[in-house]
Amino acid sequence: MKMWIYKHYKWNNYQVIALGRHSDTLEDYVVYQWLYNSEEFGDKAIRVKSVEEFEKEIEIDGKKIKRFTYRWE
Repeated sequence: MKMWIYKHYKWNNYQVIALGRHSDTLEDYVVYQWLYNSEEFGDKAIRVKSVEEFEKEIEIDGKKIKRFTYRWE
């Protein structure tokens, strides 16, 4: 996984700022920052999600797409 900007399939852009590992389970996690303001969580909130969930594919209209897509530009 690259430390860069990713686009959620139906939302905004997010920047991956770190990768981490849970100290007890050793599960890999993505630490990412929202690149927008959320009324609920504030401006540029920092969140974590398991790598498995971050890289998960979802199905929309019979097509499988990635939940988060790496942005090249």
